[in-house]
Amino acid sequence: MKDVAARAGVSLGTVSNVLNHPELVSERTRRRVQAAIDALGFVRNESARQLRGGGSRTVAYVVFDAANPFFTDVAAGAQVTADAAGLALFLCNSGEDRERQAAYLDLLEQQRVEGVLITPVDPADPRLAALARRGTPVVLVDRGAGDEHCSVTVDDVLGGDLAATHLLDLGHRRIAFVGGPRDIGQVADRITGAERAIARAGGEPLTVLETEKLNIAEGRRAGERFAGLPATRRPTAAFCANDLLALGLLQQMVHLGLRVPEDVAIVGYDDIEFAAAAAVPLTSVAQPRQRLGRTAAELLLAEARGLAGHTHQHILFAPELVVRASTGLRRVATTVA
Repeated sequence: MKDVAARAGVSLGTVSNVLNHPELVSERTRRRVQAAIDALGFVRNESARQLRGGGSRTVAYVVFDAANPFFTDVAAGAQVTADAAGLALFLCNSGEDRERQAAYLDLLEQQRVEGVLITPVDPADPRLAALARRGTPVVLVDRGAGDEHCSVTVDDVLGGDLAATHLLDLGHRRIAFVGGPRDIGQVADRITGAERAIARAGGEPLTVLETEKLNIAEGRRAGERFAGLPATRRPTAAFCANDLLALGLLQQMVHLGLRVPEDVAIVGYDDIEFAAAAAVPLTSVAQPRQRLGRTAAELLLAEARGLAGHTHQHILFAPELVVRASTGLRRVATTVA
């Protein structure tokens, strides 16, 4: 910084202001200092700045599964807010692993990030509350929270209800749910919503095909189990916990010679970009993915920067059903046993 100051013919304090408070320096002086920085190849020591100031110009998003485009879309929304605030956004992938999530939280606190966005493996993880108590704000994304954190989520019970109601309105009475594990909050809520709609309509009990993960491979395996059910009691429709499962299920149905939607109608969840691009375009329950990320990051920065009157907020968005070819428009024929 001394070299930059000498080359630009300004004080060390002016160089510091250009780097940290450019609004305090005239445009002409800023240009002169920036020219000296460029000529000398100066790179600020961010680690030293953090030691002096006790913080960094970064926030982090700990995603549940980076292989799922839903979470990268949420991250893109958070990035918009971070960019506008002059912050870098770090992405950390827990991969649905509690121990990996814990390791990331410890590391992020050590790095003094301004705050943490997280879609948690376990919302009750005590590390989340401890992190907030020690001064690092935490906002839960796509999962509700208690009074210790802000949260931004979507009404998954309503989403499950929308999916099942759509299938019931088309005349389906035997409906399967594909997804799991059930201890994931979003999965449990979507099952609850589907069961609510079926009970209201007087349909047959939901057939649950639980999966170990929420990915395409598990959707294919669920398809094998689905096709193996006796034809007399095989569901005529399936509601999947997310689009990746639905795409895997759809692939397996086609591979096994079952027609979609004639033999089995399929509804996914999230409405990722690939849903509309599938061989049979996928009906899906849409979540406002980028809006989730933007809103969560706004709440995080409001808390991190101590804006007056900040109180924890719990924002709940409503999902929407997007109907495509995988469910068709015809009512299925129903028979009386």
